[in-house]
Amino acid sequence: MPSNLHLISFDVPHPPDYGGVVDVFYRIKALAELGIKIHLHCFEYGRGQSDELERYCQTVTYYQRHTAWSSVWQPHIVASRSNKQLLKNLLTDDFPILFEGIHTCAFLDHDSLANRLKLVRLHNIEAHYYSYLAQNEPNLLRRAYFSSEAFKLQHFERKLVAAQHLLTISPNDFAYFSPLFGQKVHYIPAFHAHNEVVSPIGRGQFALYHGNLSVNENYQAAMFLANQVFNDLQIPLIIAGKNPHINWFNALQKYSHIELCVNPSELELFELMQDAHLHVLPTFQPTGIKLKLLHALYTGRFCLVNNLMVQNTGLESLCSVANSPTEFKAKVQQLFELDFTQDLLNTRTALLQTTFSNLNNARKIVDLLRE
Repeated sequence: MPSNLHLISFDVPHPPDYGGVVDVFYRIKALAELGIKIHLHCFEYGRGQSDELERYCQTVTYYQRHTAWSSVWQPHIVASRSNKQLLKNLLTDDFPILFEGIHTCAFLDHDSLANRLKLVRLHNIEAHYYSYLAQNEPNLLRRAYFSSEAFKLQHFERKLVAAQHLLTISPNDFAYFSPLFGQKVHYIPAFHAHNEVVSPIGRGQFALYHGNLSVNENYQAAMFLANQVFNDLQIPLIIAGKNPHINWFNALQKYSHIELCVNPSELELFELMQDAHLHVLPTFQPTGIKLKLLHALYTGRFCLVNNLMVQNTGLESLCSVANSPTEFKAKVQQLFELDFTQDLLNTRTALLQTTFSNLNNARKIVDLLRE
């Protein structure tokens, strides 16, 4: 069995503080625990280098991402990570290569790598993701960029045929890629920070929404909850996350029962998630799997989501679902009348500790490396 693996990350995966790098970092950690010697290659463009990565990797090499440079044919997220030194480093041995995201696949079909075992972790259907960004972007120039990127990504997908294995992150992505690439496609759920379910039984006193509040998708979800769901409910709501716009403070002042928690520490967010009775997590962008939902299920009590958040994730049975403001209001009130019981915790644990176990899913990757 190959014990060495090149892993190419689109960003520096530590600290694991946003969705994409969470999946990368905890996959590295799990593979290392299984004895895989990882040679990490990552693009650094603002997050800095991390000594922590050397705990889990044999070697760590950083590359500059050329964000100002673009390509007529390649998607910008790919072309900006096309680094000749990376290709030279990959050619110093014959180890298998794991490409993290279509972002890192500039050399996937390069002739010099034709005989290598190559795996691609598909974090999303990127063409769809950029199409949704374009639809929701008010700035005309940014909308044109997102539309162009979506078009290029759709065409770039055909290069994935050069990989032996494609690792999708959700059942929905598996259903999309399987007709295109057949038995190359495998469903391997998201990797995450949790080894056990620590959801407390009983009741909490408030509802919680958490996310990076500088991201437009999360801004839309939080304002939907504030203005259309909790606006006339007498149930406290805490909105917690990074870097909200200053206008948020003014927008929420009219609601005495809605609190904005700005840039909570990891410990503060964990305590909020443990103390909440209900995690309310709608989304208006049906792409990928939302790691914040996994985080809430491992840590908190009840989860209330909309169809776009949970559909085809494998987590449907663990969540309550609402879609319209009226449905959300009714479900919030119903769930605040219930205790989170030991039976609910047992059901949740049984699913999460099997299907979403980091070590179980790392073993699936190791099995593919044995070929």
